[in-house]
Amino acid sequence: MTTLLELREYIKKFYVKFELYITYAWKFLLSLIAFTMIGNKIGYQTNLTKLPILLMAALLCSIMPANFMVVLSSGFILAHLYKLSLQCAVVALIIFLLMFLLYFRFSPKDTLAVMLTPMCFYLSVPYVIPIALGLLSTPASIVSMACGVIVTYMISYISGNATVLTATDMESKATQFQTILSELMGNKAMWVCIASFAITLAVVYLIRRMSVDHSWTIAIVAGALTNIICLLIGDLLYSTQLSFGGVIGKTILSVIILFVIQFFAFNLDYSRVEKVQFEDDEYYYYVKAVPKVSVSTPAPKVKKINQSNSNRDYRGRDRGE
Repeated sequence: MTTLLELREYIKKFYVKFELYITYAWKFLLSLIAFTMIGNKIGYQTNLTKLPILLMAALLCSIMPANFMVVLSSGFILAHLYKLSLQCAVVALIIFLLMFLLYFRFSPKDTLAVMLTPMCFYLSVPYVIPIALGLLSTPASIVSMACGVIVTYMISYISGNATVLTATDMESKATQFQTILSELMGNKAMWVCIASFAITLAVVYLIRRMSVDHSWTIAIVAGALTNIICLLIGDLLYSTQLSFGGVIGKTILSVIILFVIQFFAFNLDYSRVEKVQFEDDEYYYYVKAVPKVSVSTPAPKVKKINQSNSNRDYRGRDRGE
């Protein structure tokens, strides 16, 4: 454990020292991964799947404000869908406009929530998102998270029905436009997922703010159970065809990841809790202080060699002393 704590301190010091460069690096990597996943999932515009284009777009995102990643990712999706069919691109554009109105109104700083939600679905660890946001953010992140879920299901639906979403005559295009919109808005699995994630985030947020020992650990476990229960209830009510084994397995994997996040973000020593009481002219204050678990990193040892002593030793050896 001491080794892990020392490693954490090294990582924190390294981040503080090189924060500016690390910020550029994570924005570059996050953008590159997002654009690559979009190309793998709906790569109809082949020019946008070439590595030089992806690298240039990611480099641009690294030096721009974080929200630029969201805007450019939406542009990539629209370009791919336009290559597939105009009606798909129009539906996506309408959804994006509505999402941006909600996103920039309620949670404009939750860029990571919007970007990481589809990525976690793609990597089969979607249940990390609501619990992690409940631990590290506020209930306003529900909006950003919901936007990410909608984008995920929209891309999944279009990529899974690409062969039937192309039409040539105007009447068929109008019919398909209505079909795509109704299928997306009537997707019960998507709305069950959004509702479950929102409830889970709220439960985790409320528990982790309580003044109880091991609040984050309790919040993680309670959030995982809440998410499972909500998803299963939604499946029973609306037949979303969820796999019970898949939900359990992905939840366990998500909990492991979340405990790693807790170790780096909120590692407290509850054996040294202190409660302080004091007052001023108007209020009594009751403060519970819980120290963080920390260790001092060992300082590097530098061994100095005295030049005069070394010369004296060598001269003594030459004289046979």
